[in-house]
This record gives sequence, structure tokens and C-alpha cells, in this order.
Amino acid sequence: MSLEVSRRQLLTGAAALFALARLPALAAGTPGSSDEFTPRFAAIETRLGGRLGVFALDTGSGKYLAHRADERFPMCSTFKLVLAACVLSRVDAGAESLNRLVRYGSADLLSYAPITKAHLESGMTVAELCAAALQYSDNTAANLLLTSIGGPAKLTAWLRTQGDSMTRLDRNEPTLNTALPGDERDTTTPQAMVGTMRRILLEDKTLSASSRNQLDTWLAGNTTGNAKLRAGLPAGWKVGDKTGSGDNGASNDIAIIRPPQRAAILVSSYCVGSGASGDAINAAHAEVGRIVGTVFG
Repeated sequence: MSLEVSRRQLLTGAAALFALARLPALAAGTPGSSDEFTPRFAAIETRLGGRLGVFALDTGSGKYLAHRADERFPMCSTFKLVLAACVLSRVDAGAESLNRLVRYGSADLLSYAPITKAHLESGMTVAELCAAALQYSDNTAANLLLTSIGGPAKLTAWLRTQGDSMTRLDRNEPTLNTALPGDERDTTTPQAMVGTMRRILLEDKTLSASSRNQLDTWLAGNTTGNAKLRAGLPAGWKVGDKTGSGDNGASNDIAIIRPPQRAAILVSSYCVGSGASGDAINAAHAEVGRIVGTVFG
């Protein structure tokens, strides 16, 4: 069955910022919009056999690129960026310390725990757990951090206080990665995620300057995204990202991109329902990166 091609446009100026704030479905025929990249997104979906969701915002010009931007996709490990931001907000409020040592046992270790497994005897600080979750996607580190804030429901509640009415976390690792068709648990929309990224990474209402810088540093040191968005972006553009993957062909990458002497670009790229190989799905994210580089370069 052929996939229905969703609406997508490149919009500019105040209309784009207004749309971003409201997070509505995108309207066809918006002044200044362009369907130039519609065939490329459609071709990616045809090749993969699943849904692709993209939202990319040039925070300097207000231009954005969207494809299935208001449809829900499983977050998988991209939720860890939001989790780290929530932890940092608690640090800013004096309710948490990045230097606090967290002890855990072998029963806490999940199958994918490359960093926490190596520090089982010594324990890890909150800062080290954040770095492990963001840079190596360590699932045990993420669960320990979730426990520290009160669990998935608390993270969802925190997102609501930040103006995100769409993103929700319902489960811990690894069950949050089931990506069942039609299941709204542990999902976001590409547009909602970029809106949240903008608030936590670029605005001063959610995190202090030092916490934003710390989050930026962690994202820049990510080790799991070299084959995804980063692979398609122009040389010399600085990138910080968080990837995710799960069942049912779920594969994601969200990024803050800084072209030289330019305002930041925020991108969310979500894919689900594909039976293609991991390499093929990674190549699709890289193609999204190339499109972003073409549009905003």
C-alpha cells in the first residue's frame, strides 16, 4: 500500500514562529511556502516502506521545513535529551546536585549498559549518568535518572510546565521502545520536540546559562549519531545530537546544529514502520541532513 504523502512546507518569518508556538497541523498554501523538497521526502518513505517525520527550524530566520511534523512517532532514546534537561532544571532549583553519587546494583543493569556496567562497584555521579545516557545512550543510566526525578509521569508533567502538550513518557527502558502501531505511549511529534529543544537549549526560561552550556557539551560529545543527521550535514557545521532506536523500524535523531557565524538550527528526524536495514535507515537520516544543509546553507 502506498503511503499518503503528508503536507510539508518551507515557511518564513512570523507565520513560521506563530505556527511553532501553536504546534498546529501545517496548512497548505501558506504564503512563502515551497514544495520543492516534497518528492525527496516521499522518495525516502517509498524506499524505506515506513513513515518519516521531520521538523527543522532555522532559529535565526524563522524558516522551517516540515514533513509529517504533527504526527506521533515513538521517541525511543531521544527522550534522554529531555530527561537530562529535567535533571538540570532540578540542579538549577537546588533540588539536585551533579556531584551526587548514585549507587546501584547488578539487578539495575539492563542488557545495554556500556558505561554503568563498568562502574558498578564505584557508582556514578548524576553528571556522569547524564553523560552516559546522552553520549552512549546507556539505558541503565537513563532509568537511574528517571528514578531520581520521580519516574516517567513526572517527566511528562515537567514537559507540560514547559509548554509541551504533546510529548509524553509512560515507561522506563527498555519497554518504552516497543513502537507499536497506534500506541501513543512514549511518543512525540517532530514539531513538538523541536519546540521543546528550543526552550531548553536556546531560551533562558527553563535552564540557567551554565546548565544550557552543560547540556550542549554533552550533546556535542555524542558517540552514536555519526551515521545519521551528522553524516549529511555540511563540513564545518557543529552538531550536538541524540539518537534513538526501537522495535518496528523505529529510528530517530534530534540535533542542535550551529553553522559558522549563524544562529542555531534545530532538527528532529523520526522514522518508524520500516523493514529496511539499519544502514538504510541511517542513510535516510543522513539524507534529511543533506536537505537541511541545502535549505539553510
